[in-house]
Amino acid sequence: MKRFAFKMFLKPGFEEEYERRHAALWPELKKQIAEAGVRNYSIYWDKDTNILFGYQEIEGEMSSQDMGADEITQRWWDYMADIMEVNPDNSPVTIPIQEMFHLD
Repeated sequence: MKRFAFKMFLKPGFEEEYERRHAALWPELKKQIAEAGVRNYSIYWDKDTNILFGYQEIEGEMSSQDMGADEITQRWWDYMADIMEVNPDNSPVTIPIQEMFHLD
């Protein structure tokens, strides 16, 4: 199991909308993420910077941020593009964060 941490950027004023959309995460997207081997997935929000910090544990090589080749993830990215900083394909701008310390 690999640990993967990353940051993304939320547009100012969309904090409640981001939370609302994720509270109603599509069942087919949840299933797809689980089938890809992504576990223990959390996203935190730093209100001082509007940076979203994501953490997940991965079985295999693919994180949730690598799933854009499929139609379900692409629809989700399109749905979220108006409230986040995104790339030209509407994938969220994602910056991996290097793990410096871990304690079990």
